Amino acid sequence: TKYAKVGVYICYDRHFPDGARCLGLNGAEIVYNPSATVAGLSQYLWKLEQPAHAAANGYFMGCINRVGTEKPWDLGKFYGSSYFVDPRGQIFAEASEDNDELLVADFDLDMIEEVRSTWQFFRDRRPETYGKLIEL
Repeated sequence: TKYAKVGVYICYDRHFPDGARCLGLNGAEIVYNPSATVAGLSQYLWKLEQPAHAAANGYFMGCINRVGTEKPWDLGKFYGSSYFVDPRGQIFAEASEDNDELLVADFDLDMIEEVRSTWQFFRDRRPETYGKLIEL
């Protein structure tokens, strides 16, 4: 967009740090992760993985999950809890677990460069040691 470079990581993708890194290396400044996820193990991971991706890659994330149930299937209850996380990995706006809501937040895009120049995670990578990742 004219405001920021946007990436999208869809639902299950969030469990894989390699894709999150690729988005960052390709210049993403805001990454959105739309999801339809029900309660269970992934509910704990919901607030663990994405803040870690944001911090490791120095970008904002909009983490979107629906609420309610889906009939006629008995998939379980979708736990909502959509949120925005900043490049430091801090959640700064959050929706509830059970209400349809529109979550709106202001982003300080200057924080992206501040975090990336302080932590230097892209500079300090060692891709020459990652060969086994693509061989397996």
